[in-house]
Amino acid sequence: MSEQQQAAISRFPVPELSEMPEDIRDRILAVQEKAGFVPNVFLVLAHRPEEFRAFFAYHDALMDKPGNLTQAEREMIVVATSNLNQCQYCVVAHGAILRVRAKDPLIADQVAVNYRKADISARQKAMLDFAVKVSMQAYAVGEEDFATLKEHGFDEEDIWDIAGIASFFGLSNRMANVTSMRPNDEFYSLGLQPR
Repeated sequence: MSEQQQAAISRFPVPELSEMPEDIRDRILAVQEKAGFVPNVFLVLAHRPEEFRAFFAYHDALMDKPGNLTQAEREMIVVATSNLNQCQYCVVAHGAILRVRAKDPLIADQVAVNYRKADISARQKAMLDFAVKVSMQAYAVGEEDFATLKEHGFDEEDIWDIAGIASFFGLSNRMANVTSMRPNDEFYSLGLQPR
């Protein structure tokens, strides 16, 4: 990777694929095969292999698990909270994934700008209200928040998932900002097919 390409995706060194540990290289190649490109988060975090492994293990545990939250709802949490944390990378990348998973080209921008006005259900708005509170005022979370979520059909495990996703992406948002992680151009057009 040239110096110019490195500067474009991170302020920290980005290792060559050939220099990466085999398990990380294999994961990146699998993502490339599936997506058609390598999301820059994989390349940037490969700078620290142990942290790469821990990050993606927790990411997958939160985002790829079965449960009452749909994959699109999990992405809504990421987009709404990442916008509040001013994380360009996560809003753009997960906005693209949200458009694909929701099969809706408008949803990501609506959720990022103001989810309260988005074309989503009251249940999803309650979910995002809680995720935002966890992200911005976790110290203020109380039993009334749990009661509200339960009124919308969420159980204790769902509430843990919402909090876990909001919390994990707080870390992700901060590292993306500190590293000056740049979203791949490919993300901007994903999921924009007409409704």
